[in-house]
Amino acid sequence: MSGQSTTHTAPRGSGAGPGPAGGRTGQRLSGLAVALGLALFLGGFVWAAVVYRPYTVPTTSMAPTIGSGDRVLAQRIDGGDVRRGDVVVFEDESWANAPILKRVVAVGGDTVSCCQDGRLTVNGKEIDEPYLPEDTATGFNNFPEVTVPKGRLFLLGDERSGSVDSTAHLADAANGTVSRGAVQARVDAVVWPMDGMLPAPTGFEELGPLSSPGPLRTITVMVIAGAVLVLGGAAYGPLAQRTGASRARAKAGSAGVR
Repeated sequence: MSGQSTTHTAPRGSGAGPGPAGGRTGQRLSGLAVALGLALFLGGFVWAAVVYRPYTVPTTSMAPTIGSGDRVLAQRIDGGDVRRGDVVVFEDESWANAPILKRVVAVGGDTVSCCQDGRLTVNGKEIDEPYLPEDTATGFNNFPEVTVPKGRLFLLGDERSGSVDSTAHLADAANGTVSRGAVQARVDAVVWPMDGMLPAPTGFEELGPLSSPGPLRTITVMVIAGAVLVLGGAAYGPLAQRTGASRARAKAGSAGVR
């Protein structure tokens, strides 16, 4: 027997310990996806918290647009940004000691009355309001023409026959109107149940421009995209490791057949 020993050198890259799953480039891209996803996901929630306020509606006065117990998101706005057709959240001590949701049907300088052919009339124009209940024409409370003072708003509930709104305060000094400064926010969407964005009040377009929706759609896209990136980036490592292990087993099996 010879006293010499033979040393076998393992080929490079065939060490027992596997390298980083998916390689360095894959790991970097995975980490970048997770970081970007977190930024979008958290950024969307922060943006929403800054721009929107949640409210739970306690009554049916805005049915069927918004039902009792519905959860809405309302964009924080200045009272000067309110336009006809907006559903707003406001507080007025002469109405109630709590936030109230109503629809703005007339602004300062407008004349408003009801009813002609079962429809609301603003500045002499009949307003088409498809969001109202089907029986509104028969349940609408008639009221004489009101001229809205500058800087004030005339508001009605969509459930016109049962809503305590401007028509219930016509005997007040301000003829049932509310100051623009009382407005806290404008409702963008019903989020529970998930009815989505409120329909545009197109019947008021002839009287002036309507309000544009807030950034809720953009925020939703940010949050969803962020979640997808985080989940995808986090799943990359385990998937790459499993794929690498499968390839190693297949390679070892083919080598053993030789």
